[in-house]
Formats: sequence, structure tokens, C-alpha cells
Amino acid sequence: MRIFKIFIVILLFSFPLTTNLQADSEKMALGLDVYNNKAACGACHILKAAASEGNIGPNLDILKPTEEQVKLIVTEGLGVMPAFGEEGLLTSEEIDAVSFYVANSSGK
Repeated sequence: MRIFKIFIVILLFSFPLTTNLQADSEKMALGLDVYNNKAACGACHILKAAASEGNIGPNLDILKPTEEQVKLIVTEGLGVMPAFGEEGLLTSEEIDAVSFYVANSSGK
């Protein structure tokens, strides 16, 4: 009986971890899709994880931006980069996902 209780406790504590990993995996997949397709970030940026070799914007593998930095630039734009948030080109969910993807993929 004691082993059964220990098993239940372990199961209860590991459930949030697996849920977070699945959510992160789904966010990474959406972020990659936005990066490669909807926003076409790879046309301008280098990011090895996405197999992109653009030469207009900064090399994201060297820059290694934080999620917050990516989110700000994607939303508001900078220089020749359009403001994907202000123009409604991307939803807030898509901006969150691509920011998460870039921040967790750059330099890898």
C-alpha cells in the first residue's frame, strides 16, 4: 500500500511537468511555422535551427535575443523590419510563439 501511495505522489508531481513540456513543444512548432511560413523571417535572418540563411537582418544565432526582445521587435518593427503586431499581420499568440521559438533556438 505504501508503494502505491508513493507512486501516486510521483505521478501527481510529474503531471505538470509533462503538461508544460507538451505546451512548450506545441509553442515551438507554431513558432517554427510562423518563422518559416507566415512571417517568412528566414528571408531576412539567419537561424540555423530553422535552416534559414537570409542576409538582410541580423544573424539571430549570433545575436541570441531574449524572448522579450524578439517580441518587442516583431510587434513594433525596427528599421526595414515591419511591425507585425501593429499592422495585425500576426496574432498575439503567433508573436508569442515565434518569440519563444527564436529565443529558444538561436545559437543552437
